[in-house]
Amino acid sequence: MADVAERAGVSVSTVSRTLRGLSSVSPQTRHRVEKAARELSFAVSRSASSLVTGKTRRIAVLTPHLDSWFLGNTIAGVSAVLREAELDLLVYSVTDLAERSAFFDRLPARRNADAMLVTCFDLTPEERARLDELGMPVVFVSQHAPGRPSVYIDDADSAQRGMRHLLNLGHRRIAFLQSSDNTGFYWSSQERLTGYRAALAEAGLPYDEELVLYPVARHRRGIREAVGQLLSLRNPPTAVFAESDEVAIEVMGVLRSAGVDIPGRISILGFDDHHLSEWLDLTTVAQPVEEIGRAAAELARSIIDDPEADPTRHIVFPTRVIPRGSTAPPAPTEAARREADPVRPRDI
Repeated sequence: MADVAERAGVSVSTVSRTLRGLSSVSPQTRHRVEKAARELSFAVSRSASSLVTGKTRRIAVLTPHLDSWFLGNTIAGVSAVLREAELDLLVYSVTDLAERSAFFDRLPARRNADAMLVTCFDLTPEERARLDELGMPVVFVSQHAPGRPSVYIDDADSAQRGMRHLLNLGHRRIAFLQSSDNTGFYWSSQERLTGYRAALAEAGLPYDEELVLYPVARHRRGIREAVGQLLSLRNPPTAVFAESDEVAIEVMGVLRSAGVDIPGRISILGFDDHHLSEWLDLTTVAQPVEEIGRAAAELARSIIDDPEADPTRHIVFPTRVIPRGSTAPPAPTEAARREADPVRPRDI
């Protein structure tokens, strides 16, 4: 800063005020200081500044992994808001139970961020209590956390409306395909299963456990085995509702490799509106993923900047069903075909 001050012909304190964005610096002086800083490739040290301001100007994101389309697009939305606000993004990716335990034991985000966004975690009461010890706002993303700031969709209602689409087409044997994971990362799928069951009850249909399967999370072999299990049932489903578009796309690949017509023999419904879903003509329940990320970042900023802001505010985004070519009315059964076109005895 002393070098910048010397080149700009001002005091070090003026450089500090200028680079902190204070309004007490004239436009002419600000121009000289910023020009000198650029020429010297000077950047403000966030760590040093935090000792004075108590703020790191960083937002942390806690996520189970980074190889998911949903999480990637959520973080893209977060990053866009932070970039506009000249805030830094700090990502903690916790990929297994050991890393999860270590994170909540050490809380590495303490003093390293001004707020944290928690994405796709079904936290235990002990883990929630540990996050309270961070002493910073914690915003929950893609889940409803009572009494906590949250940005999410109504997964149960959205799944129920997706199921109505299949039911209104005439499907009565509908499978639900859910990723299995013993870490508790996949919170939304549990609520989507709730919506699936509610739609069946609404239509007066029984819940059939053999139609609800838990393959290995996003693992093609696991999904292939699950599809094989469904096709080997005495009364196989005429439609499959996958908990996410990523799972639905894998199911479509497995069925097509086995020569099963979509939607002639089996209809497929996904969830998310993955960027590939339109290319693959996949019917889906669409949610505004990047908008959710942006809203979460804005909510965190508002709580940081305004101590009087409502710390329990919830933002709920709408979803919509987008019909495409992967769903259609079920093919008529053999009995229905005979009834519609009875065989007449041949004239002798």
